[in-house]
Amino acid sequence: MRAKSVLYTSSPLLASKTPVWRSKFIVAGVALSFIGLAGRAAWVQVFNNDFFQKQGEVRFARTLELPANRGRILDRNGLLLATSVPAPSIWAIPEDLERDPVKFKQLAKLLDMSLVDLNKKLEDEDKSFVWLKRQVDESVATQVAALGIKGIYQRKEYKRQYPEGEAAAHVVGFTNVEDKGQEGMELAFNKDLAGRAGSRRVIKDRMGRVVEDMGETVPPVDGRDLQLSIDSKVQFFAYQKLRDAVLENKAKAGSVVVLDAQTGEILALANYPSYAPGNRQNLSGEQLRNRALTDTFEPGSTMKPFIAALALEKGLVKPETTIQTAPGKLQMGGFTISDAHTYGLLTVNQIIQKSSNVGTVKMAMQMQPREMWELYTQVGLGQKPQLPFPGAVSGRLRAHKTWRPIEQATMSYGYGLSGSLFQLARAYTVFARDGDLASVSLLKTDQPASGVQVLEPRHALAVRHMLNLAAGPGGTAPKAQTMGYSVGGKTGTARKQEGKGYSEKKYRAFFVGMAPIANPRIVVAVMVDEPSGGKYYGGDVAAPVFSATVQQTLRMLGVQPDMAVKPQVAVEAVQESF
Repeated sequence: MRAKSVLYTSSPLLASKTPVWRSKFIVAGVALSFIGLAGRAAWVQVFNNDFFQKQGEVRFARTLELPANRGRILDRNGLLLATSVPAPSIWAIPEDLERDPVKFKQLAKLLDMSLVDLNKKLEDEDKSFVWLKRQVDESVATQVAALGIKGIYQRKEYKRQYPEGEAAAHVVGFTNVEDKGQEGMELAFNKDLAGRAGSRRVIKDRMGRVVEDMGETVPPVDGRDLQLSIDSKVQFFAYQKLRDAVLENKAKAGSVVVLDAQTGEILALANYPSYAPGNRQNLSGEQLRNRALTDTFEPGSTMKPFIAALALEKGLVKPETTIQTAPGKLQMGGFTISDAHTYGLLTVNQIIQKSSNVGTVKMAMQMQPREMWELYTQVGLGQKPQLPFPGAVSGRLRAHKTWRPIEQATMSYGYGLSGSLFQLARAYTVFARDGDLASVSLLKTDQPASGVQVLEPRHALAVRHMLNLAAGPGGTAPKAQTMGYSVGGKTGTARKQEGKGYSEKKYRAFFVGMAPIANPRIVVAVMVDEPSGGKYYGGDVAAPVFSATVQQTLRMLGVQPDMAVKPQVAVEAVQESF
């Protein structure tokens, strides 16, 4: 032991004396380091805390949107036309994904996509967020969660459902995947239906999991429900009858409008072809258009009752006044105006009943163009409908100062001006309401419609009698007659414009009328575009749709029959002039 001690002390390194300043320097250096660290900590934690707090929040704090539940759309009886249901959306963080081949194959199957498509969505490893599938069924979301794949997450969202499907699609419209209105009432009232989203401020870890709440949560404000004037049962029935007529007559399209003449409410607004609002893949503009409001056309002979009404108003004729229509042709400015048949001497009642062009023109040419223009304007032609609906058109009615005599003549029987089927239906409320033009609504109302007096009641009643004759034996539309209810209305068959002239083979068939005739409750307008099944007159193609729709609607409204119910007798319609 003594020998080892001697060995150690003999080491020159250990035997040398260490300077005191060196140890003090080392101790001072360590102390200064601790002071620096303490100062830096104070700078980070106290003096410059806001900056670092902000940087931390940028990396880990998130504001989560709490989606509001979109308001429902209801029909007049409280039945659902559109509602929202929970539909989780699946998303992923590609760089964190657990690539289990078996689980991935199951995931692709649940999301209804191929494994190739799934991998393509996730191929960019730098992505920190990617949607895999928006708005899946809850059962699917539950199965996805059960797979337990690391890096796959879900977000709570809502999906719109449309119980009435194709029948009410053009009225209700639809929303996009972000739950924003795109068409119809979903678009028109998007702000009210959408409500206001809430928010929740949280801290998330790098896996996207919420680990802490920050501040107060702002709750969402759900959207307001919207109750329409539409009766879903009337809408569905009208759509069915229209669809059947379009298919039976091999037509291009069709529309139906049903108005409550007393309240001005729109009970049905149907179009065919239509679409399923919940499945909008491969849709075309043909399917999306609400033709009853957005398409314009020359209304043809449906304008003749307005000329008769104006002639009565001006004291030019009485219902029994006779007008010579022989030989069934009238030359004017190098043009020939013709009737379908040579009728000879006709009363004003018969001119409307048989739809005589010559008789109508002879009444019209006794008036000033301004007088016709004023009446057409007063009943809403050339005026944009006051409806909260996107795309509703005003039609075309030129200023009367530009009319030539031949144009005044053709406008008397519906050529040279244009309007929508809805405008035509509303215009006929003048006859249904004893000369009063109804204000109309797509929202439910319990108040009688306000209106503007356009015709004297006695003259409106006289024209209503003419319409009753037109829909009966000897008229152009006996097929408009309805079991148990008296009806009145006017046919229209108009050639379609083609280039600078009119087609010899393409037509639009119309019927506009009301029932019961003594005290009309509803006005119904029907249009069938390009029937090509062998029949094209309004009395053959559109009138049967009117008949079925009137009968079903009045029964649903609880209107008592005003005629004895008896078997219908088939009567040949008088061909109308066009």
